[in-house]
Amino acid sequence: MTDFEAYQEYIQRKHNAFCKTVIRYAAIDKILNLRQQWEREVSLDYLMNEKFVQFAEPEPDEEYPFTICGQTILLSNASLVAALSGLPEQAQEEILRYYFLHQPQRVIGASIGRSRSTAGRHIQLALRRLREKMGVLWHE
Repeated sequence: MTDFEAYQEYIQRKHNAFCKTVIRYAAIDKILNLRQQWEREVSLDYLMNEKFVQFAEPEPDEEYPFTICGQTILLSNASLVAALSGLPEQAQEEILRYYFLHQPQRVIGASIGRSRSTAGRHIQLALRRLREKMGVLWHE
């Protein structure tokens, strides 16, 4: 065996040892993270037996029908229905199309004869009016 071959074998062994060390420490780190996660978790059986959390079905909410453009929508918030009914018909239609029918602004703009950005601006203004009528702060 020549000196060059011996050196290559030495380098290969050093590289293999380094790779094994990296893999070992990565596995240890993953095990520690999983252990911490398991320690933070609480068993559902424990919660049910100790009655910390009571699982109950929500009571059915009241539904308020609201008709826009010949379509009736059931809403669960009476103040939202009142605020929507106070908006102009075009704003009601834009809100209906964007939030309930999930139409893109491009389609809404085409239906009112405006551009996509104008339709988006109309929707923003309608939402601002709704917030004012409902007395909701901007960040809520």
